[in-house]
Amino acid sequence: MMREILQEIGFNIGISVAGLFGALLLIGKKATLNIKTTFFSLISGVASANYITPLILDITRVDMKYQMSIAFVLGFLGLKGVELISNKFLNKVENGNNGDN
Repeated sequence: MMREILQEIGFNIGISVAGLFGALLLIGKKATLNIKTTFFSLISGVASANYITPLILDITRVDMKYQMSIAFVLGFLGLKGVELISNKFLNKVENGNNGDN
């Protein structure tokens, strides 16, 4: 039952777990991440893997047997994307809010 609900919202458990492992790999290398960045990085890695893997497979016509490998790489890259966004934009927002108080 839970699997069907997740599939209805477009959540593939296998692909998401592969993306999670990709995200965890990079988090393990970054000892200075705070809890907020770590959380968003994990979510980004899983979401990137889950929702972008089928698109990449379709565009590149790669065999489905490689979907977990691609999901792992996208999970790893998803984390880097969140780090760039959080470093550029979240710090600006936090600094802007601190100046208003």
